[in-house]
Amino acid sequence: MDGFPLAPDEVRILTGDDAQRALGAALAAALPPGSVLFLEGELGAGKTTLTQGLVSALGFTDTVTSPTYALMHVYPTPGGQVLHVDAYRVRDVAELYEMDLDELVAGSRVSVIEWGEGLYADWPDAPVLRLEHVDTAGDVRRVTRRR
Repeated sequence: MDGFPLAPDEVRILTGDDAQRALGAALAAALPPGSVLFLEGELGAGKTTLTQGLVSALGFTDTVTSPTYALMHVYPTPGGQVLHVDAYRVRDVAELYEMDLDELVAGSRVSVIEWGEGLYADWPDAPVLRLEHVDTAGDVRRVTRRR
């Protein structure tokens, strides 16, 4: 993927929410329309914070929150909607397809899917980023591009 801010297997250390949001903004600039981006990481690792930066960079000015309970949020932006999915509580990915995941992804500028391991085969070219706590006191996170 041309211009993607991380090469496969590259690791980046981010300190603070602003650095996570800045990476999200860089992703927004690099991901072509119709892209899917997978995010992995334990609770509080910064998946939603990174997504906030991505959605904000595309022009959405309201609050971006984790879709943990709703499973999906759609954010309208000037360049097209951003789909934000949290598949953590989904027992079977078929549940997401029953909620029109295919159509939502097809109609989105970018789709960010957290905890989407069960969907990797459906979007084999989509990048996967893993976020991890390095130092919670210093708000330091490690981001690794897994594919």
